[in-house]
Amino acid sequence: MEDVITEIPPPSRFFQEDLNNFAPPSQPLPSPFLLFSDPKTEPLRPSLLIIAISPPSLYLFDNLCTKTLIGSLILPEIPFSGNSIEPTPADKCCNIYELNGAANLTLLVSLKCPVSAERFNIVAKLLVGKQIIPERVLILGSVQSQNFRGKLSPDETYAFKLETLAERGKGSDSGASSLLEGLDYFPSGSMVDGLAAALLSQCQMRNIRGTLCVSWPDHGSSVVAQVRSLLQKNVLHGFDLSSSAGVEDKHLRITQIKDYPFDSELYT
Repeated sequence: MEDVITEIPPPSRFFQEDLNNFAPPSQPLPSPFLLFSDPKTEPLRPSLLIIAISPPSLYLFDNLCTKTLIGSLILPEIPFSGNSIEPTPADKCCNIYELNGAANLTLLVSLKCPVSAERFNIVAKLLVGKQIIPERVLILGSVQSQNFRGKLSPDETYAFKLETLAERGKGSDSGASSLLEGLDYFPSGSMVDGLAAALLSQCQMRNIRGTLCVSWPDHGSSVVAQVRSLLQKNVLHGFDLSSSAGVEDKHLRITQIKDYPFDSELYT
């Protein structure tokens, strides 16, 4: 006689999609939106918009004192639990700052929370072209090893750039220069995807002078120094992006242990 308690139940007569018909449909998530401390009817028109996505750039701007919080990008799927009232490096958020002391209005977007792939386009449109209409955009991203044509050594640092046609065209005119003058272009055959690519595409569609700077690796004192040098030499003249050696070493040790990409060939 079969044991009705321990016997494996027969397969369901319904397909999985049929079973889903009995469950109420999930409510769609609200769309992301920008929230400013001083709401204005007119869009902001900064001379330069910097969007920091890569870990080295986020670390550098976390330690920049001459900035004022003016707003945030709100993603409804990202909970606020665990974030402090005052912004800290550990917060999972996307804050918008105004850089104090710049000759012209310069905004910084510090994107420290994950953005899902289906949100890339709507977030890119929010940051570039709707409530913020910049003259120039600098996106700081990372080289993705799976999309790079060639071998990337974790012991060496690299930085490349991609530009919109408007930025490249202005750079070829007399009297106008590229934002990251002298930096090599991203190698042919390699690819950039994700939010950084969506932001650069938005700049291209709106004929905005946009530059995407990607660096490798994601963590380490050498790549932090390289990104710092690029920013101080070409973009933020006179801004102090340095930090105390003890704080920097502690941060880099933690991030290397937690997130450092290992070379899989060493373990095959």
